[in-house]
Amino acid sequence: MSGRTLLMWDEAVTRYDFGPGHPMDPVRLALTMGLVRAYGLERAVDVVAAKPAGDSTLRLVHREDYVAAVRAASAEPRAADQAYGLGTMDDPAFAGMHEASALIAGQSVGAAEAVWRGEAQHAVNFAGGLHHAMPGSAAGFCIYNDASLAIARLLELGAERVAYVDVDVHHGDGVQAAFWDDPRVLTVSLHEHPRTLFPGTGWPEETGGTGEAAGGAVNVALPAGTGDAGWLRAFHAVVPEVLADFRPQVLVTQHGADTHFEDPLAHLAVSLDAQRAVQVACHDLAHAYADGRWVALGGGGYAVVDVVPRSWTHLVGIAAGAPVEPESVIPSSWRDEVYARTRQLAPGRMTDGRWPVQWRAWEEGYDPADRLDQAVLAARRAVFPLRGLLA
Repeated sequence: MSGRTLLMWDEAVTRYDFGPGHPMDPVRLALTMGLVRAYGLERAVDVVAAKPAGDSTLRLVHREDYVAAVRAASAEPRAADQAYGLGTMDDPAFAGMHEASALIAGQSVGAAEAVWRGEAQHAVNFAGGLHHAMPGSAAGFCIYNDASLAIARLLELGAERVAYVDVDVHHGDGVQAAFWDDPRVLTVSLHEHPRTLFPGTGWPEETGGTGEAAGGAVNVALPAGTGDAGWLRAFHAVVPEVLADFRPQVLVTQHGADTHFEDPLAHLAVSLDAQRAVQVACHDLAHAYADGRWVALGGGGYAVVDVVPRSWTHLVGIAAGAPVEPESVIPSSWRDEVYARTRQLAPGRMTDGRWPVQWRAWEEGYDPADRLDQAVLAARRAVFPLRGLLA
């Protein structure tokens, strides 16, 4: 297996643009790539562009009539069919929507192919992680579900066990739905509780299909306000144990940056430093349980200047084996780029001042009256017995 790390990038992914005022501003992608370059990380990875996902690939997950509806809306946005979730406030139709969405999906599929074939050990597509799209509809700013397509392609290539770990603030509902009845895929999602956040799913009791697929979905629903120590405690109380049991051949992870305390669309209180700590943990888990095969995707994140570029630049550095030090002073060239593009002042360092993040391991005991511990217990009690594990 090659020790290379691929960074999937095509400037045209920034054409995934729902228009002025929409939270998912594509400047977040351009600024992330700019920061990657400012740190010289493009020399530590192979920057490659995969071809857009074709119809046969899209149909691994999406219905043919839905792909046709996206094509039609892409050609004539005013005629978008809202029955498919297109032309809504969350997912406005725009010219070239199919092409931009298929290009992002193609980067994730290409990443998965390269990792599976041993052409690279790690691959990152921070433009991906569009985890809400369903087989027959758009949802939550997501047109095509690149994460599901990457997993489906791995299965098509012969993978027998693929684990998906999603740490976006929103539940990874589209990926869970795509593989609900497939025992070859384990989906794990840590997210804000569905009582307080879109999409309203991801309850601990959602544990997968029947038979061999039972226990194939793991959901840790965190109380609003959860901060660094609780988030990391929950992650380490659940994720390593289920991965050790499942023994994936490939680990696919989704790193939405919207868990951050500055994110305008959610209610967790996680710092950049905790996000970096989970990225390191995912890298280490890939090596512990998946022979190092790791496909890392982006996701949500709507603090497009202060948070997203820093978080995903850390992700690229970790995947490349060239991690950026948290206390690093951000190059002035990138701060100038931020101001030129957005008229906003850029952050000065790659930390929120909380590194190294402290948290208490689950093995040290738990408090049944603590809301965070209740969330962890609910997840463990719902799914661990189904997997033959002690809750």
